[in-house]
Order: sequence, then structure tokens, then C-alpha cells
Amino acid sequence: MFHMKVIKAKTHKEAGYLAADEFEKVMEKKADCVIGLATGSTPLPFYDELIQREKNRALSFSSVRTVNLDEYVGLEAEDPQSYRYYMQKNLFDHISIKRENILIPNGLEKDKETLCRKYENQIEVWGGIDIQLLGIGHNGHIGFNEPDDFFAVSTHEVKLTEKTRKANQRFFKSPNDVPKSAITVGIGTIMSAKKIVMMAVGGDKAEIIKKAFCGPVTPKIPASILQFHPNVTLICDEAAYMGFY
Repeated sequence: MFHMKVIKAKTHKEAGYLAADEFEKVMEKKADCVIGLATGSTPLPFYDELIQREKNRALSFSSVRTVNLDEYVGLEAEDPQSYRYYMQKNLFDHISIKRENILIPNGLEKDKETLCRKYENQIEVWGGIDIQLLGIGHNGHIGFNEPDDFFAVSTHEVKLTEKTRKANQRFFKSPNDVPKSAITVGIGTIMSAKKIVMMAVGGDKAEIIKKAFCGPVTPKIPASILQFHPNVTLICDEAAYMGFY
């Protein structure tokens, strides 16, 4: 296996605590650091921990800039299923971050090409992502970079696979309500982050963890590209860790 730091947590909550440790180290060294954020159920204990640490004055978000991985196409920011809403509810409303320091794709933007170009440009203006949080999909997707014949380099619109839409169906009233596409940062953008922290919890992630980190690098398993990144920390609970056996 390639060189990667693997941390085994006893519980999902502890995984969030350990991920927060990694981000705190970066925030302590650079007050105006750029942190890449992810959504879903996996990071929730991580966000809870960050909120608590600022309340306890262990860290501050007053100068931090954030970049989100993705957003559904067609959902407005106030939609409870949008990732902007998720971020506000689970993190931004509870910390000292400035609104102008938050970067999330606009799901209602008609001109997708211009949106994606401006998104990449803003990341570049900020000096790149210092530390990126990732989860991993059951098919190996990171962000919404789905299995493909090639690695998409920069921010782009992607058609969601039926597997991904089905996995996200539980958040919507009916299968037809699940968006068919999303805006996501590209593999190249993710790989340009100085440090990457991936959280993986649950036995259902064990198989894809094994394929991504113990198998060949292939765009058919997008997360496998992380084998080429020089600074990856994988934090997983005991069930997900079984993928290494």
C-alpha cells in the first residue's frame, strides 16, 4: 500500500474529533487558511466538534476561508436539501466566519461554464486549499466526481449516477425529487490541496476503502487517485478499517 497516515477511531464521534484535530493544527499555523469542506452524514460529528472548540476559544473562524466541494443543480440556497442550507445549519450559523469568506456553488446559476471558471479562479486568488475534508461514496466518488473514463480536472457540472441518486434518495420526499446533476470541484482541484483528510465510517465503506487504497489507480474508482497525493490522512472507525484486512 502507498504511504498514507491511517487513524482508527473507536466511534463515529471520535472520528469527528480526530478530524477536527487535523484542521485545528492548520488553523493554528495560518489564521486565514483555506479549508475545503464536505457534506453528508459522515462529517456531522466533525462540525459539532469545530463549533464546540470555537465556543471554548480553542480556535477561531474569524479569518478562515471555506470552499465547499459541491452543490446540487436546481436547488436554491434556502432549500433544506441544498448543501448551502446544510452548511448553514450544521456549521456556519454557529461560528464566527464572515459571509464573504464562504464559497459554495450556486445551484441556480444558468451559466454553468462561467460559474465553474469563477469558482476555480476564487480558489486560486485565495492561494489554494490548505486542507480538504473528504468522504467517500460507495462507488468511490469524491465530491461528486463519479466513476468515469477519465479524471475531471477542474470544477464542472456532473450527471449523477443512479447509484449516487439512490444513496441520496433518503433525504428527499420521492426519487423524482433527487437532482440529476450537481456542480463539483474536480479531481485536479482536490489533488491540489496541500493536505487531505478523509473520513470513512461504517462497515458498508470497508469494501470501497480496500478498492480505493489497496487496488489500482483508475478513474473507475475516483478516490484511488489519492494514492498519488503526498499528504493524505484517512480517519475511519473500526468497521470501515476492516477494508484493510
